[in-house]
Amino acid sequence: MEGTGLSERLLASTRYVASGLFETVLVLFFLLISGETFLRRLVEILPRFKNKRQAVDIANQIESDIAGYLMTITIMNVSVGVATGIAVAVAGLDDPLLWGTVAFLLNYVPILGPMIGVVLFLMAGLLSIETLWIAFLPAAAYLAIHLIEGETITPLLLARRFTINPVLVIVSLVFWYWMWGVPGAVLATPMLAVTKIICDRIQSLNAFGHFIEG
Repeated sequence: MEGTGLSERLLASTRYVASGLFETVLVLFFLLISGETFLRRLVEILPRFKNKRQAVDIANQIESDIAGYLMTITIMNVSVGVATGIAVAVAGLDDPLLWGTVAFLLNYVPILGPMIGVVLFLMAGLLSIETLWIAFLPAAAYLAIHLIEGETITPLLLARRFTINPVLVIVSLVFWYWMWGVPGAVLATPMLAVTKIICDRIQSLNAFGHFIEG
């Protein structure tokens, strides 16, 4: 009964996170549609040709880097979800599809998401598996998958685009989650990256861009 209750609560939480991700995708879709108009208006009001060219350069860099970031983490999150689903099924947890989905969604939130995931998998193992040492396997498998993906593969893939101070990532996560909930947590790192891109290309803000850099 406890395992069933946990699954129900987990399913409700997963629906909440998924709805937040849907809102985020919806907002990003409309921003992409309107982005060309915003850029055109900005270029029109800037006084000098140098400023106009700089604005276009910044906009192109943001589009390229954020698109690469979102595509990379989505592919890696799918891989984490699949690997986690297989691992927990072997460890003896029910509903591997649900747990794989949970791992996929939590991986969109840097640092805090995997920490929450370890706690969830540990609780699920302790409530669902009778043998104590086997009960720790789901959490251990999830942690191992996250360390391989989050600390090795993804940083290598994103190293050229994103080198951001991890302390600022956590502060940004807390602030934007407080401001906008799940969508804010998902967009916290991209927004910090956008800030760095802008600061790196405006001379008077170079020092702040260097401060953001990891």
